[in-house]
Amino acid sequence: MTSDRTTHSKSLPSASGNLFADADGPDSAERFLPLLQSDTTCIERIVSHGCASPPGFWYDQPDDEWVMVVRGRAELVFDDGRSMSMAPGDWVTIPARCRHRVDATTPDTIWLAVHIRHLPGNVSCA
Repeated sequence: MTSDRTTHSKSLPSASGNLFADADGPDSAERFLPLLQSDTTCIERIVSHGCASPPGFWYDQPDDEWVMVVRGRAELVFDDGRSMSMAPGDWVTIPARCRHRVDATTPDTIWLAVHIRHLPGNVSCA
């Protein structure tokens, strides 16, 4: 009996992993791990161990960003005075050039971020 299905190498995963691998540790610095990157999109894992943006610092990114807290908790602040408390499963889309900062994270915070470029040029992971 022959099969009509053909396996093509293009249909097989080219990369895989675990979002929680190497996420625990005593690091005080934020760690960024690109999971997938193309000319227009970057998906990355961010591990924050009690991190916050430096005083006076604002992210002002040229790309739209979709971000979700996977584990832990975080506080975002926007330059118009709004703030947002985030718990596991909470997500937000931050439009390009919307100034924002991370006010606080718990020691075990993991984010999933998707950066999308609409302008000419390549998107860049953090």
